[in-house]
Amino acid sequence: MNLKTIFLLMGGLGMFLFGMQIMSDGLQKAAGAKMRGILEFFTQNRFIGMVVGIIFTAIIQSSNATTVMVVSFVNSGLMNLYQASGVILGANIGTTVTGQLIAFNLSDIAPLFIMIGVVMSMFFKRDSVKRIGVVVLGFGILFMGLSTMGTALTAVKESQVILGFLATLANPFLALFVGFVITSVLQSSSATVGIIILMASQDLLEFAICPFLILGCNIGACMSAMLASLSGNKEAKRAAWIHFLFNVIGTAVIFILLMAARGPIIGALMAMSGNSAARAVANAHTLIKVIEVIMLFPFMEWIVKATYKIIPGTDTPEEEEFELLYIGRRNMLTPSTATVDAIHEIVHMGKVASENIRLGMKTLCHPDAGDIAEILQKERYINFMNHRITDFLVRASSMEMPVADVEIIGGLFHVVNDIERIGDHAENMAEAAQRILEDGIKLSDKAVVQLQDMTEMVLRILDYSLDMFSNKNQEHMQEVLDLEDAIDAREKKLQRSHVKRLTKGKCSPDAGMIFSDTVSGLERVADHATNIAFAILQPEGMDDEDD
Repeated sequence: MNLKTIFLLMGGLGMFLFGMQIMSDGLQKAAGAKMRGILEFFTQNRFIGMVVGIIFTAIIQSSNATTVMVVSFVNSGLMNLYQASGVILGANIGTTVTGQLIAFNLSDIAPLFIMIGVVMSMFFKRDSVKRIGVVVLGFGILFMGLSTMGTALTAVKESQVILGFLATLANPFLALFVGFVITSVLQSSSATVGIIILMASQDLLEFAICPFLILGCNIGACMSAMLASLSGNKEAKRAAWIHFLFNVIGTAVIFILLMAARGPIIGALMAMSGNSAARAVANAHTLIKVIEVIMLFPFMEWIVKATYKIIPGTDTPEEEEFELLYIGRRNMLTPSTATVDAIHEIVHMGKVASENIRLGMKTLCHPDAGDIAEILQKERYINFMNHRITDFLVRASSMEMPVADVEIIGGLFHVVNDIERIGDHAENMAEAAQRILEDGIKLSDKAVVQLQDMTEMVLRILDYSLDMFSNKNQEHMQEVLDLEDAIDAREKKLQRSHVKRLTKGKCSPDAGMIFSDTVSGLERVADHATNIAFAILQPEGMDDEDD
């Protein structure tokens, strides 16, 4: 084997891995956000979660991406371990689709795929066409890499050193170890299986040893999720361990079965594959995964419980005054779930701000030093969330994310800013209540009733807006529009009423100033709430109103 052959082999492997990467990335960008929503929604039942996991992984062509996403969901509290276990089972079956495609050996028409992909991605203006073009291009590069490797491997047959090494893989234990190491390095079981398919088709590997290499791939494929979980909380680590235990137990059982009845099983696989070694490897990969899932599905609760033995206890709070729920320091920044985590954290921030408005009006009408202190503490928490969420969004926007997420992330910055300003108005109420306490100012009974009524309207529009933003629907749009108009009208009416009371001497100038400022502040809170509601419709085009 000369230097040219080595370069061909390395170049082919590089094209193969690159093609698989851009194909997977392209699919995730094109369908990742929608599929992620399905993944998040249809996982209440473990069986349905498994089916969704199969479909999701088959579409995005990456079990690693699926399991890392599941670990992130668990880390954020959006999915529990029992729901995650079903998706992980499905991901293990879905990942075999890549091997089935590779077994078709489309190398002869790979240049056509590359040309179509280039034309679609370079000469079409529609983003959807461009994204599909990238997927087609990746598909073509993948098979071009396989073709290049195939050419190089033809020369490998003349190397007695390499043939001697491959012969040592007749030892099942060594084959399992080699499969594990290669997959751990490549971070893709599909890539390793593709290489095995190619080598088997070139008669460089005896098919009898290929199932043992695949078993090693099963365990090596767990490394991505295990590494991703290191920066997560204990639940995230347990989710990664579910994936690991499933593959280790399944591999052990299949390994024993293969050792006990190796000849009949190998013969049956070759027969059902038309004596095609490439097709037999792909079928072996699929059957191994399907058998593992059928075998271990009834015992997943036990596996989940075992993870609590491996990772005992609960997370200890950080030595910090405040902590976020979904994107705290113990939570991972994963491109595929970054916007989901951010939206949940923003909704939490919005609820804190809404509660502070409610408490602010309560203490304004009935001043209490304890309530004032609580409002100011919550305002500090809102400011903390504002800085942390903004920092998270800045870091997320610099990463490769699904296209649908890229389109909304700008709107998330605006929503965080709107909520922070809502919190400022609650702080203004607390400061006004403090003045009332210190200076003995008294609001009239009518003014108190008017402020409370207007606050209820504002809190209602806030609830509708946060619901629309959280669920990404337009269900309450008409209520939001009607309430905004009603609040604008109420603000004008109350300001006129306030002027009349002042002219008749029914309230003091200081009380009148507090009343007028509060009514104006409530109207602005409603404006910010409307911005939040419309963020789902025009995430990049929201007007930022100055207070």
